[in-house]
Amino acid sequence: MNRLTGKVAIVYGAGPNIGGTVAYFLAREGARVVVNDINEAAATKTVDFIRSKGHEAIAVAGDATKEDTVAAITAKAVETYGHLDIILNMAGIVLWRSVLEMDLAEWSEALLSFPTAGMLTTKHAARAMIAGGRRGSIIHLLSTAAHFGEAEGAAYAASKAALMNFARSAAMDLAHDGIRVNTITPCSVEHQLWTKMKEEIDEEKFVAEPGRPLYSRDDYLKNIPLERFPRASDLAWAAVFLASDEAQMLTGVDIPVDGGLRFKYPTWRPGDHTGVNIRDYVRSIRRTEYGEEREKLFE
Repeated sequence: MNRLTGKVAIVYGAGPNIGGTVAYFLAREGARVVVNDINEAAATKTVDFIRSKGHEAIAVAGDATKEDTVAAITAKAVETYGHLDIILNMAGIVLWRSVLEMDLAEWSEALLSFPTAGMLTTKHAARAMIAGGRRGSIIHLLSTAAHFGEAEGAAYAASKAALMNFARSAAMDLAHDGIRVNTITPCSVEHQLWTKMKEEIDEEKFVAEPGRPLYSRDDYLKNIPLERFPRASDLAWAAVFLASDEAQMLTGVDIPVDGGLRFKYPTWRPGDHTGVNIRDYVRSIRRTEYGEEREKLFE
């Protein structure tokens, strides 16, 4: 605790899952947090939770791909708390579509969303940090899609890869100002089992649909050496580390929070040897919110 005492943070995209959990963990470590989400109710819910735990936070709704909005959020943080030390950005549009079916307008919107939010949040945060004499930490959330090709994920993968290389370049631009820019890469996160993937689990659709070049949750789990999906709290702990003075010599770095998935030999499926499977897995876990356990997914 208290690793971030005296620091001020902005979290962009802070609903109750990843962003909200990061915001809460930063606050729990002593930071005062400005919570942003395009959905005002989501930002407010996160702030209400943080305050209920006795920590400081304010909510500011808005779209992080709009420059006026990002400038206003940054100014609000400085006006409210006096300076800015940390941002975590995960704003952008996720588009799954085959190249054969891609519409130019939706491609352009999705492709630009993550690097645009990345550029704007970095630019305005860095300006505020320099003006306040702060040697800050800027963190962007990536995805395994930034590192690999993924069927039906051309727009998402291209957008996240652009954000990754933007962050590396920004790290070089800002190094002389003592501002660090790093990234965190999760693979599929556990909360997707009760949000995006819940229908698959409820109906026990544990295999991909015939004729589609995708994978099931069981396929995914069997490829993770540590035999579980990352949780929002795992990403939040990585963010706390990068935001803290403990990481003051790290910039341009990507931290993979994926249980060893990225670095295993491609054809090795650990689950084929250990017996881990999605049916047992979903019955063993609890739903989490802001890093805290709630009810079991299956009773």
